[in-house]
Amino acid sequence: MPVVNVHEAKTNLSRLIEQALRGEEVVIARNGVPAVKLVQVEAQAETMPKRQPGFWSGQIREIDPDWWKPDDGLADLFEGSESFEDRDGNWQKPR
Repeated sequence: MPVVNVHEAKTNLSRLIEQALRGEEVVIARNGVPAVKLVQVEAQAETMPKRQPGFWSGQIREIDPDWWKPDDGLADLFEGSESFEDRDGNWQKPR
């Protein structure tokens, strides 16, 4: 397992990536102390659980289609306020 310093890693990143893709582990050290390990992604991905289709099936409710509709009672409370007046001072019902 090769150990390289940060400067060398910056200079030779493409070569180090090729080594990792061949299955080698490359350690990058900072001030002589190992800091990170460069490895092929697939080698790390094996530890992740596999996704299951339909996992959330039946657990998510559909939003009520009326939820987005404006509440006329609430709009009446604001009638005549600056919130719904146009530039001429005419009251505009919210869309």
